[in-house]
Amino acid sequence: MKKSIPAALTAAAALTLAACGAAPEETGGSGEDNSDFLACMISDEGGWDDASFNESGYNGLTQAETDLGVTIRDAESTDPGQYASNADAMVQAGCSLTIGVGFALEDTIQEVAEANEDLNFALVDSGFSDDEFNPVEYDNAKPLLFNTQEAAYLAGYLAAGMTETGTVATYGGQPFPSVTIFMDGFVDGVAAYNEAHGTDVQTLGWDKDAQNGSMTGDFTNTENGYNTTQQFIADGADIILPVAGPVGGGSLRAAAEHEDVSVIWVDSDGYEQPANADYQHLILTSVLKQIQTAVFDTIESSVEGDFSAEPYVGTLENGGVGLAPFHDFEDAVPAELQTEIEDLQAQIVAGDLEITSPSAN
Repeated sequence: MKKSIPAALTAAAALTLAACGAAPEETGGSGEDNSDFLACMISDEGGWDDASFNESGYNGLTQAETDLGVTIRDAESTDPGQYASNADAMVQAGCSLTIGVGFALEDTIQEVAEANEDLNFALVDSGFSDDEFNPVEYDNAKPLLFNTQEAAYLAGYLAAGMTETGTVATYGGQPFPSVTIFMDGFVDGVAAYNEAHGTDVQTLGWDKDAQNGSMTGDFTNTENGYNTTQQFIADGADIILPVAGPVGGGSLRAAAEHEDVSVIWVDSDGYEQPANADYQHLILTSVLKQIQTAVFDTIESSVEGDFSAEPYVGTLENGGVGLAPFHDFEDAVPAELQTEIEDLQAQIVAGDLEITSPSAN
């Protein structure tokens, strides 16, 4: 056990939950009545409208409300200091299943799972570990993980084939495995294109071998994303992959100030996000992480009495990760490049091509 949640937080739990928002307690959207099942979710500091992984997770929760007729509650964290109190509020509410969205909630979910063996938990984007970072497992806590290096590899190959300057770039919010796994795949995809075509496209922002590179320091300050992207553009990059949740909005804003600069979004299809409506024409594609599906399936299994702590791992093969449509760039991506990417995906799915990362699940 790492840390325990202070008992004093219990008294404030109900107030905390109310302040962070609670959804309607009963639904009948599908005709099913599972209103006695309370599905709960806690965001990280990005909030539910981050156009990224929090929003995707929340969509899975509300889908369960509509399709399964479960009761839901949510706690939208605006600061990491709220994680523990929000989790304790869910415990006090007697949530049948509580899902933490984001690796930043690892310690919090682990602690409440250890202390409440009669309740079930799940965590998006991270497994569980002890103080020495050795993996640990709990019968009542399920990791929801994604091998996004596979889809990011395809995005890197695409970027290398589309760049006009011969330079692309990527950066992260913080160097967590669920961030660097994107960057690893992206770098390898660029390298694969170079090998296949005899080109020398450069990738700024990440050294896979050294496992270090450009990080903005958080997942909320879009100004940091803007400044980082401006520097990449000044250094010649014309395609940027930000792996920093809503911070990527800063990259879109920077790209809009220059000619022929585009952005590859992550987690959800950035083109379809209302928050990105003014920048749709700048989004080349998105590296998809199907968090909504993973969350919904986990809730559905739990409702059916089949909760399992076995990790879910999204891959290209099972559809848990993927590449979004090219949307406004559909006619700009050469047919032969699209065919190459499709062939690479088929090779990965078949197991003939393995995309590696130290953070692979």
